[in-house]
Amino acid sequence: MNAFTIKDLENLSGIKAHTIRIWEQRYSFLKPQRTDTNIRYYSSHELKTVLNISLLNKYGYKISHIDRMSEAEMKEKILSLSQAQAQQERIINELIQHMVDLDLDAFEMLLDNFILARGIEKTITFIIFPFLERIGILWVTNHINPAQEHLVTNIIRQKLITGIESASTHLSVNKSVLLFLPEGEHHELGLLFMHYMLKSRGVKVLYVGANVPLNDIEFVAKLKKPDFLYSHLTSVALNFNFEKYLSKISTRLPDQPIIISGQLAQHYKKKVPPKISLKKSLHEVMEYVAALA
Repeated sequence: MNAFTIKDLENLSGIKAHTIRIWEQRYSFLKPQRTDTNIRYYSSHELKTVLNISLLNKYGYKISHIDRMSEAEMKEKILSLSQAQAQQERIINELIQHMVDLDLDAFEMLLDNFILARGIEKTITFIIFPFLERIGILWVTNHINPAQEHLVTNIIRQKLITGIESASTHLSVNKSVLLFLPEGEHHELGLLFMHYMLKSRGVKVLYVGANVPLNDIEFVAKLKKPDFLYSHLTSVALNFNFEKYLSKISTRLPDQPIIISGQLAQHYKKKVPPKISLKKSLHEVMEYVAALA
């Protein structure tokens, strides 16, 4: 059985833990179990309930009204939400539910149906990217079970590669970028998403990939002379020293700007070498990409 902490529910639903505790006290739809040390934990069914209730509440239904609904009524009301943002959030919630249940066929079918209806670009921008942001894969792992992460990210990886291959634009930005992940970093989704975003905006991309030795990065960078290098660090090996890596790569490539985002960049407090820029949020990354055009 999947067991979720109240922090997991907060991360996945966007509802504050304090609010969830109030709902427990006042209404009947949440009945958490307790560990031997008296810590709350919730079932996958309760996670789905919180996702559904938070969506209905956000779009006008009172909690006291929702509490009296059957599951069938709740589902009917969710499907009837007509606002575009509500429909987007409903699909993301369904993806989370399929991920929790390891229902991979339903997960992929939901993505494929959206691609069929709206195209790969809108699917990546409006569904895949917000889903990855919600479950934490783009910035830090451990919000979900590693098995769930591997299974759904492999599906998403395929969709992103399809999007990259089909990306075309009338824009022509006279810039090139080398995308890479250092040795020990295998979480490629953030980098693939950046590949898609840059290519769809007319930037030439040199995609070196994951787990790349610094010698190889230096060789390609000196040969191809990209305008900048970009890396996204999510969950590197335990022996990875970020401060030493920044010093080493800036020494080896002193003349080329290097952009780094992800969890390590987000929490790094020390001074960074010249020519290196840390993007500490997804918003900063998107602003940087938009400024290239």
